[in-house]
Amino acid sequence: MAATTGSIPKAQDLAHAIRFEGLSHRLAVNRKDGSVMVYVPAGDFEMGDGKEGDCPKHQVFVSAYWIGVYAVTKGQYLQFMQATKHRAPDNQVHREAGKVVHPVTDISWDDAVAYAKWAGGALPSEAQWEKAARGPAGLIYPWGNDWDASRCRHDKNKGSETTCPVSGYPGGVSGYGTYNQSGNVWEWCADWYGDDYYGKSPARDPRGPEGGSDRVTRGGSWRDDGPEYFRGAYRFGGEPGYRCGYRGFRLVRPASPSIPS
Repeated sequence: MAATTGSIPKAQDLAHAIRFEGLSHRLAVNRKDGSVMVYVPAGDFEMGDGKEGDCPKHQVFVSAYWIGVYAVTKGQYLQFMQATKHRAPDNQVHREAGKVVHPVTDISWDDAVAYAKWAGGALPSEAQWEKAARGPAGLIYPWGNDWDASRCRHDKNKGSETTCPVSGYPGGVSGYGTYNQSGNVWEWCADWYGDDYYGKSPARDPRGPEGGSDRVTRGGSWRDDGPEYFRGAYRFGGEPGYRCGYRGFRLVRPASPSIPS
């Protein structure tokens, strides 16, 4: 199977492709922006993996939600700009025909929030993001517990490129069916970053500290090469106003109503 593709699979094809490990994934399409979303059921999971001081293991209950199978693309963001007159990213790559299915980058946290509100969704909380990335089995990486450099876009395999299409690296899909939660771009989360937050966070649907200087980003990117950055539990804080070519985002929707509209 090729590492990258030039188009995004249709929802019905994807539904067949990500039925594995005995799971029957529920998919829907968000009408506003066309994002394919997968259902993540309510339940407890072990958040954090204990490999750094800011991510100790602890049990968290997360209510059911829908999350984008893919990061938001440059093409989708262009539609948002045209509909709302929102400012453009800090580049013109979103206008290149060959890049429309790559993740949008060079957007701030506030830009990502504005898009999410327009689309009828939100940015994922840290807990929502991590649960989806680690899958039902609570794996270290979306694909398993061992680092495999062939399963995601990173500094050592990008060649002369930066990002890849959002449907790239199908070998790195998570147990819930999400693509590129390791590599390609770091992804904005809703939460403020707090390095001591896990020690005092609620046991149900944690939403991060009440304030801070950085917002949480997750997942690693095309410019990183250390395996630690690509773990589902790895946490990083980013200045919310900083726009760069290695940071994007994906959407979440609440599970009620059951189908995004």
